[in-house]
Parts: sequence; C-alpha cells; structure tokens
Amino acid sequence: MSNAIKQSGAYLEIVSFHLGDQEFCIDIMAIREIRGWAPVTPMPHTPSYVLGLINLRGAVIPVIDMACRLGMKMTEPSERSAIIVTDINGKLVGLLVEQVSDMMTIRSEDLQPAPEIIPEAQRAFCRGIVALEKSMVCFLNLDTVIADELAQAA
Repeated sequence: MSNAIKQSGAYLEIVSFHLGDQEFCIDIMAIREIRGWAPVTPMPHTPSYVLGLINLRGAVIPVIDMACRLGMKMTEPSERSAIIVTDINGKLVGLLVEQVSDMMTIRSEDLQPAPEIIPEAQRAFCRGIVALEKSMVCFLNLDTVIADELAQAA
C-alpha cells in the first residue's frame, strides 16, 4: 500500500459513479458539488475527452467526459447523467459521469493498490481498489486523471 493511502487517515469518504458497466469512485473532499447534466459549449482544438465549458455561477469551467478520458466509449448524456464539479488544487473541473451511485465511508486499510501487472501509466490513474462485498471499485487519482488540464490552466 502506498504511503499516500496510509497517511490519509483511518477512514475515507468516497462518492462512487458508473461509467459503462464499471464503477469508479473519488474522494468526497475533492467534490464541490454534483449537478445534473446540462449542455456544454464546445471549444475548438481540445482533446476529445474535453466536452466543453459550462458557466457555474459566473465561473467558466471545463467539463471532461470521464469515460473517454479513461479510454472507454464516450458517454451519451441522459437524464441520469451528472457533472461532478471537483476542486483540484484550486482548479474547478466538471466530470461527466453516467450516474452517481453512492456515497460511502471505507477504512483506509480496505483500499488496496492496483495490481502491478497493469502498466504504470494506467496504474497512475488509480489511487487504489476498493473491494466491496459484490464488486470492486477503482478509486481514481484525480490529480493524474486531469493532470493535463491542470497543467494547461497553470
């Protein structure tokens, strides 16, 4: 288990969501709010996973299709879709997900490292794996997942 996981405290609060038939989660401390899907304003010459921009009470923020960013099929927004507005290192970024499913509290020791058989570049997206009774959830490392957007915003 990495030192970052061990040092994060006894419990972690997470929000899980669906992308395709897989479930992922992020640290609740990174979430500013969860909104229903709203159309975005596309921007030219952006990566395919950057859907565009939304106006969040006067703040213009980018919205990323999380499925596409993780190498999956692009999300078809529906009434169940949500935009999870995150605050990563002071930068607001919206994450389009198919459906927010749960908010959970897990013990830090229940967060297991991603298997080493996964290439390092892909493992960097995963902060760890949460093994639940009937499923496994990939705990995303948002700093890595949206690193490109954060670097461009700097």
